[in-house]
Amino acid sequence: MLDHVFTDAIGALRDAFEGAMLERQAFEERFNVDMLLGDMTWETSYGLPGEGHPPRVQADITLTWPTWAQTSYRSWYIGEQLDEAPRIDIEIALRVQRLAKAPDVAELLAVLPAVSPTIGRDHLERSGPTIEAAYPTDLDTAEYAVEVSYEGSYEVDEATLADGALLDDHLNAMGGWISSVLVKVGDLRWDFLPPLEALP
Repeated sequence: MLDHVFTDAIGALRDAFEGAMLERQAFEERFNVDMLLGDMTWETSYGLPGEGHPPRVQADITLTWPTWAQTSYRSWYIGEQLDEAPRIDIEIALRVQRLAKAPDVAELLAVLPAVSPTIGRDHLERSGPTIEAAYPTDLDTAEYAVEVSYEGSYEVDEATLADGALLDDHLNAMGGWISSVLVKVGDLRWDFLPPLEALP
């Protein structure tokens, strides 16, 4: 595996999710590099065990390593003065899907905190909800989904650049927090359509 602070952060977050007994949606994981701008992005999805496919509730996680962060990291790596610590942009979208009718977003927001636990010295802030409605070609039965995102960034300070083990300490709380939020959301009394794998 590439020895890089961004891949170390990915590994630390994976360990946190798996330690919280979350189930990775393997086919939803991807690592992208923007050939023009140079940004690196890692995307993955986790759900609660035994939820079926697709899971009723899941967390879609996106980490982005911007080009300017790579420039800052390279300067530190070759021993130059670090003017600004690199940052990893984080977005966690909590998604409830396969709903049989439009959800009550106030009920959802009531169980979601306004901010995430602290990540290093930072935290993620909650956005407003987005509702989706998907119809089959015959317009018979709609399928609804609702999504709420948490967005922010994590500053990788010099101590963490020097000792990658600190990433585990800083990101470890994310696994338990996401697991607990998914459980609370999954406990809401909403009508769900059956998982696609259960359909004939």
